[in-house]
Amino acid sequence: MRFKNKVAVVTGATNGIGERVAERLYAEGACVVIASRSAALVEKKARALSHDRQRVLGIACDVADPASVRQMIEQAVAHFGRIDLAVNSAGITGDSGRPIAEQSIDNWNQVMATTLSGVFHCMKYELPQLVAAAGGAIVNLSAVNGLVGIAGLGPYTVAKHGVIGLTQTAALEYACDGIRINAVAPGYVDTPRMHEFPEAVRHGFAEAHPLQRMATVDEVASFILFLLSGDAGFCTGGIFPIDGGYLAR
Repeated sequence: MRFKNKVAVVTGATNGIGERVAERLYAEGACVVIASRSAALVEKKARALSHDRQRVLGIACDVADPASVRQMIEQAVAHFGRIDLAVNSAGITGDSGRPIAEQSIDNWNQVMATTLSGVFHCMKYELPQLVAAAGGAIVNLSAVNGLVGIAGLGPYTVAKHGVIGLTQTAALEYACDGIRINAVAPGYVDTPRMHEFPEAVRHGFAEAHPLQRMATVDEVASFILFLLSGDAGFCTGGIFPIDGGYLAR
C-alpha cells in the first residue's frame, strides 16, 4: 500500500499504459482521478475499479484543451482536497509512414496539441496543486522516439522530444518545492491497440528490440509506480528508457 492516502491524477487512463497505472495505483491504496476524452469510457473504468467510488473519480478531459484540463484539476481538488501525484499518459501517434514533406498540417497540429501541448497543459495546472500540497511527483510519458529519430513518425517523434524538454525544465524549476518530475521512454508496448496491427507487423515491432519482444503494460506501469514512490526519492529530471535494449545499439 505504497500510495495509501495519496491522490493521483492519471490522463489517458482508459486504455494501455495509463489504464494499468490507474489500476495499480488504486490497488496500492491511492485515490485515483481517471481522466480521458471519452465520458463513457471514463464512467466504465471508474465503475470497474470501485462500485462505491470512495477512492475513484472519473472525469472526461481533452488534454489538448487547456480549459478542459483546468476544469479537470479543479474538480479533482474539489473532490479529494488536493493532488499528490500525476501521470501524464495521454497522447496520439497520428498518421505514420509519411516523410516530413508529406505530413499534413492537420496531422502535425493534432499530434502536437495532444501529445506535447497536452503534457504542458496538465503540468501547468497540476504543479500549483503539488506546490500547495508541499510536494509530490509527476511522471510524463515520452518514448524512445523522444531520444532518437524514427522515420515516418515525424510529428510524434518531435512531440516526444518536447515532452523530455518539458520534463527536465520543470524538474529544475520545482525541485526546491519538493516536487520530483521524471519521464519514461518505452519502446514498443504490447497494448490492446497494438493488436489492431497485422501479426507480421507486430512481429517486426518485437524484433526491433534486442530482447526480441515488446514490453508489457505491467512492466511499464511498474517502473512508473517506482518513480512515483518514495523509493525513487532522489530521482528527478530523469528520462528512463524501458526499451528492451533498443537505445543501446
